[in-house]
Amino acid sequence: MEADFSIQYVNLEVAENLGRHKTNGFSSADALVVRRGAPFRISVQFKERPFNPRTDSLRIKVTLGQLYAVIPVTFSKKSASSSWNAYIEPNNPNFQKLSIFVFPPASASVGSYKLQLSAFTQAGQRSDVVGNFIMLCNPWCTEDSVYIPFEDQREEYVLSDSGLLFMGTPMNLLSRPWSFDLYEPGVLEACLDLLKVSPQHKKNRKRDYLNRASPIYISRIVSAMINSEDDRGVLKGNWTADFKQGVSPTKWTGSEEILSLWAKSGYSPVKYGQCWVFAAVMCTVMRVLGIPCRIVTNFNSAHDTNANLVIEEYYSETGQKLNRSRDSIWNYHVWVECWMSRGDLGPEMDGWQVLDPTPQERSGGVFCCGPAPVKAIKNQRTDMIYDIPFVYAAVNADVHMIILSSQDQVVGFSKDTEKVGSLICTKAIGHPRLQDITGDYKYIKSPTSTLSSRSSTISNRSTLRRAAASKGVTVFLALNKSPVAGEPVIFTVKVGNTQSTPKTLKVHLNAQAKEYNHSPTETFWEKHGVLQLAPMEVKVFQEQILPAQYQPVVGDDLINLAVVLEDIATNEWVLASEEFNIANPELIIQVADENSIVPNKEATALVTFTNPFPHPVRGVLTISGAGLFAGKQQFRMPSLHPGARASQSITLIPSMAGVKMLQASLSLSDSNITIRGFKMIPVNSI
Repeated sequence: MEADFSIQYVNLEVAENLGRHKTNGFSSADALVVRRGAPFRISVQFKERPFNPRTDSLRIKVTLGQLYAVIPVTFSKKSASSSWNAYIEPNNPNFQKLSIFVFPPASASVGSYKLQLSAFTQAGQRSDVVGNFIMLCNPWCTEDSVYIPFEDQREEYVLSDSGLLFMGTPMNLLSRPWSFDLYEPGVLEACLDLLKVSPQHKKNRKRDYLNRASPIYISRIVSAMINSEDDRGVLKGNWTADFKQGVSPTKWTGSEEILSLWAKSGYSPVKYGQCWVFAAVMCTVMRVLGIPCRIVTNFNSAHDTNANLVIEEYYSETGQKLNRSRDSIWNYHVWVECWMSRGDLGPEMDGWQVLDPTPQERSGGVFCCGPAPVKAIKNQRTDMIYDIPFVYAAVNADVHMIILSSQDQVVGFSKDTEKVGSLICTKAIGHPRLQDITGDYKYIKSPTSTLSSRSSTISNRSTLRRAAASKGVTVFLALNKSPVAGEPVIFTVKVGNTQSTPKTLKVHLNAQAKEYNHSPTETFWEKHGVLQLAPMEVKVFQEQILPAQYQPVVGDDLINLAVVLEDIATNEWVLASEEFNIANPELIIQVADENSIVPNKEATALVTFTNPFPHPVRGVLTISGAGLFAGKQQFRMPSLHPGARASQSITLIPSMAGVKMLQASLSLSDSNITIRGFKMIPVNSI
């Protein structure tokens, strides 16, 4: 009697395949995680008798929803790379236990698959075993439409689970740490859930699964699903000052907490997000799905509601900025870029694509934006898809600054063609610093300028340019140095008479607090006077705003500072303005023996804060570190006198090798100031 031929078990060789597919971080997932366009190996153990190639056959069926492919297992590696294939390892001498390589095409759809292996005999006997795997995009595969050529790019834009977001103003940049949490438990599953909860999936599952072969399609779905304006998206936006129903956007430090709350609530939007939170969570989702992604900040970002490429800003006669325009300029706006080929537009549009998940305008009837090729934005190809006119305006609009009289008559006008999109940047590859990518978006006069010289030339150029509003008077406004918390804001005003007659000028100085995306609030500091100028005379005077004057109203917000001059004889008006932020001190993080840290062994970090303010402060210290310890740790900091120092020790138990980010934030009580710090910690393999 012939021995029974059937499958005893199938081993998905998880550890080997995770390493081969650069998916080691997803070892806690319930299923094997692989990338398309690359083979993964499975082992098959047979009962009783071994596999006989002359009389037996093997077949694999892979299923994604209603889609499936049936793959005969052969002895030949050679087959079309555009279709699924499977082959027995040629050097496999043991037919009792076979090694089979399954080769998904580089155009396979992203999602959770079922794998069924069937064994057949000549007599028609059949044996089945089922397993599961998750398919991601593959930036290492030259045939994948998300292929990106250099390993350091793939390390940064696909595998890195932490980064920096840039905020503030070009002259006083703030680096905010963010933990993308790619490998935290539940994050991969939440990212796949996001695709399944989308309206497109609900409407036509088969079409959605088919379309998931395209990163263009996936990125557009994710851009819409990060906000919750049209669907069961991840985040609810809130640009008021009232966050009582949820969490203030400034309090989030990583993506895992947000995605976990969303998934556990049955896909109810998490409250609340603003632009950098939307972008950071989208970056997590795209990297998890295998699509290279980076976060980009556009400083002085225009929101041009009427598409005329002009933003109007209105000021009163005394220098107070008024809320009169539907258009607006955000001091900074944060979006993402994803790397992909654009088969729909042609190879010249391949590369970085802008995607903006912050709900601002509808695209195709839905609150999403992109993918818009950065090359198309630079060359004003507004005939191409998607949303290029909107992004082009965000980085290129002109600013018209208008002075209104008390009767709403226009008494002064100036034009600024370089303020909008004055600095566009992202995190540098492999280093915790900024990379200036302004030249990718627009043609600039000095593409080789460094960050420091670029910052100063932005400031000098803009204020000088804004000065030339009156025929007879020039005014120049400049900060003496980047403002720092606890120190006076010192600035210089330079006024010139360009005519051969003496002048008497009324001088109005005005400072208002403002959020990055709002018009300013009421004036908190002002000064008025009269200035006499002889023919062709230039006068320079210095002013300062004391910490006690700005701290109660500014906190983490910005300051709009303006000077308006009125020529009493000619009734001509001239304006110069500057918007800036106050740099807070940083928390200092030190790690003992930081070059000898290994997984599963305790290490110690010390977080230190020195009070720079002229008054006592107290607050709550929050520590987080994906891959260094689970969850968050919080500590109360008692009242600390000016100049005093407080330290907190933290125990780390790293769970995996790689460079990990330890971040700390100190929320001060009785103010909206948050002090932050971070440290990149290398965890070495044992």
